[in-house]
Amino acid sequence: MTPRPVPPKAVPVNPLDLARTSASPKVWRDEQRYWRSLTAATAHLDPPVAVIGVEALVHNAHSMLARANGMPIRVASKSIRVRAVQDAVLALPGYAGILAYTLPEALWLAETVDDVVVGYPSADRAALRMLAADEALAARVTLMVDSVAHLDLIDAAVAPGSRPALRVAIELDAAYTAPGLGRLGVWRSPISTVGDAVALAREIEARPGFALVGMMAYESQIAGVGNRPSGNPLRSFATGRVIDWMQRRSVAELAERRGAVVAAVRQIADLEFVNGGGTGSLETTSADPSVTEVAAGSGLFGGHLFDTYSRFTPAPAAAFALPVVRKPRPDMATLLGGGWVASGPPAPDRLPEVVWPRGTRMQAREMAGEVQTPLSGRGAAALTVGDRVWLRHTKSGELSEHVNEFAVVEDGAVVGTVPSYRGEGKAFL
Repeated sequence: MTPRPVPPKAVPVNPLDLARTSASPKVWRDEQRYWRSLTAATAHLDPPVAVIGVEALVHNAHSMLARANGMPIRVASKSIRVRAVQDAVLALPGYAGILAYTLPEALWLAETVDDVVVGYPSADRAALRMLAADEALAARVTLMVDSVAHLDLIDAAVAPGSRPALRVAIELDAAYTAPGLGRLGVWRSPISTVGDAVALAREIEARPGFALVGMMAYESQIAGVGNRPSGNPLRSFATGRVIDWMQRRSVAELAERRGAVVAAVRQIADLEFVNGGGTGSLETTSADPSVTEVAAGSGLFGGHLFDTYSRFTPAPAAAFALPVVRKPRPDMATLLGGGWVASGPPAPDRLPEVVWPRGTRMQAREMAGEVQTPLSGRGAAALTVGDRVWLRHTKSGELSEHVNEFAVVEDGAVVGTVPSYRGEGKAFL
């Protein structure tokens, strides 16, 4: 008996097509109409519901390209964690490559993406062995290092004589020490001077089994700090002026220092790329002549953190709806879940923001909780059990960590769904 042929596995069609002009309809400008249309479009879906608004995503993707002023943008996958979105963005001219978070994630993405840089050093020995065992992956993935200890760890996991040369990049500390304010910026690399970088570059070049191909510097005090903070208007105005002053000085200091470091390292190795920046610093980082590419991801979804920046206004391309499950008082409504908190110093600006209906506020003694989020105010009074409330996440990948899929909404209708990493069964750090 002749066996029946096995039909080829169907490849899901990506409902996200971002190859449009930046003049996409700004449907979110009328917020009442926008949030109500999302409610109507997803009425057949039980909450929690996460959505991606195509028009808003198109706007953000093209806006970021304009802000980068022609410099290639490497997509920061940690801030998205949805492969369909990353693929759709990479299909646009001007986007190139992925900046991954962990090596296991990078290995997974490198099955279909030919240029993946791991943004953080890896101590995952099993993943290092997997990388070293596959020449195709080794040619696609670049590891991040900032010390000889990282080189020693890699050599201990896989001896240099039994592997292809592994691509590595050096991370430069981009923090700024401001007069009267002290160190500003995240604690990452110990490499901060020309001497530091040159010493490590020479060590990499002298050791078998490594190829120095790039450098990176992330200026978090510019990219990750909004210069128009919310709150008391007078206090926010004064704080904004201080942030403006700090960021101008930091941009100038880093441009000079990074330029000198890159020039010195280029005397040792033929660097393929110098990566810098983030969503909040595309304009200033792309203006640095020592940089060849910028990194960005959060701005594609447009979390509410970026409402505090004066340089750009992203659209709310991603949002989520939670159901009302209780009415503890007539003027209150309690949501199921809601504590989808962003990383960073614990503060109200790390919490999701209730955006619809207006006139609702969280309770100071509970705020957004793991199991419930009580709301009060005139908007909450009008809600009944079974209604849904729309929220925006703060900044990056925390939304994708809580849902299996996103409903893709275009022109007021759901046109498909796309899975998050979690929906694909992946739980990377």
